[in-house]
Amino acid sequence: MKLFGTDGVRGEAGAKLSAFCALKLGIAAGIYYKEHSKTNRILVGKDTRRSGYMLENALVSGLTSVGYQVIQIGPMPTPAIAYLTEDMRCDGGIMVSASHNPFADNGIKFFDRNGYKLDEKDEEIIEKIYFDEFQLENAQKKGKEIGSSKRIDDVVGRYIVHIKNSFPKNLSLHGIRVVLDCANGAAYKVAPTIFDELGAEVFVINDEPNGFNINENCGATQPLALQEEVKRVRADIGFAFDGDADRLVVVNEKGEVVDGDKLIGILALALKQNNMLQGDSIVATIMSNYALEEFLANNGIKLIRSNVGDKYVLENMLSKKLNFGGEQSGHIIFSDFAKTGDGLVSALQTIAYVISSKKRASLALDCFKLYPQILKNINISKKPELSSISGYSKLLKEIESKKIRHLIRYSGTENKLRILLEGKDQKALEATIAQCEEFFKEKLQ
Repeated sequence: MKLFGTDGVRGEAGAKLSAFCALKLGIAAGIYYKEHSKTNRILVGKDTRRSGYMLENALVSGLTSVGYQVIQIGPMPTPAIAYLTEDMRCDGGIMVSASHNPFADNGIKFFDRNGYKLDEKDEEIIEKIYFDEFQLENAQKKGKEIGSSKRIDDVVGRYIVHIKNSFPKNLSLHGIRVVLDCANGAAYKVAPTIFDELGAEVFVINDEPNGFNINENCGATQPLALQEEVKRVRADIGFAFDGDADRLVVVNEKGEVVDGDKLIGILALALKQNNMLQGDSIVATIMSNYALEEFLANNGIKLIRSNVGDKYVLENMLSKKLNFGGEQSGHIIFSDFAKTGDGLVSALQTIAYVISSKKRASLALDCFKLYPQILKNINISKKPELSSISGYSKLLKEIESKKIRHLIRYSGTENKLRILLEGKDQKALEATIAQCEEFFKEKLQ
């Protein structure tokens, strides 16, 4: 597809993702949703980027032009859009966010009436409509058929109550000292409120968005500030969210980042111990460390691997009727509580486990030893089929001869090549990643 990537439409705001693009997407999405309409209402939310004003208004113009009633709820986490779309009986939901990307980028994600991200087939339908000028023009309404929009500011309470209900009723956060890094993003209001109302002593950083500082040296992608703050205030645990709060990074009381695969493993074990893990199986991606698979197997839990992307994790969960899965990057899905990765749900489940274990976070969340793994992102200028690159198959054979597991793929949202290598010999991994970096820089830059 030309427009859609692995997580909606994403790109530089004002360039690939212009107001005109958003307007056409609003019309195309409106036409698509009309085919399945029950309430003629669409929910629209956004994160804290300055460009969100431009894109949100353009989307609303497109949706109202084809007759939709639009509900705008302002800055809210992506998982809140998923929850509220279903809760408010809307035909669909749209989130304006580029997640963990820098402020200059933005994105548009689409949800169905049940709060699930649209699958690729549905995205293809919207994209086909987007490029059909005749269909876009003919769908325009006139007179009383033109839609309307209204902004509602009090729906945040519904989401807060929903998230709080995911925390075990027999536990309390009283006496627990927590640091929250809100990434100057969509969680800057809801996250502190939730933890405060559950009784924690809360310290908050990066909760003053100005439209440009989202994810800037903070949040789930850059947790150094959180690590330092946890140590400074002697907190029991720290949580970092990304710009739209669907990802979570955990920092223990020593200021150490908890590996994402270890977090998935311990949360899966907690569910099994509480007889809450459906099918005694979970879904993780092909990027997850093999040590996670071994840990789960030793505890009677099967690991099913999916392609990279939280929507692929969820697709596998739904098809196999499972209720837990995640990515090592911090997208963790508890489908009993959320329709997508939800950093707040994951944070509450994590702290619930730590409290129940009666151990410090550094001990409770250190459940197995990882195999050495290196992830390298390379900036590129083009994206040819990897198999078509001269010398690529020879490179793979050489990597495999060293008994190194590899995953090489293009980013679906950025002009980057991601290389993941895993093996037992750290020095061999370092030498091989350097070899790969040199190879791909020559071929793709």
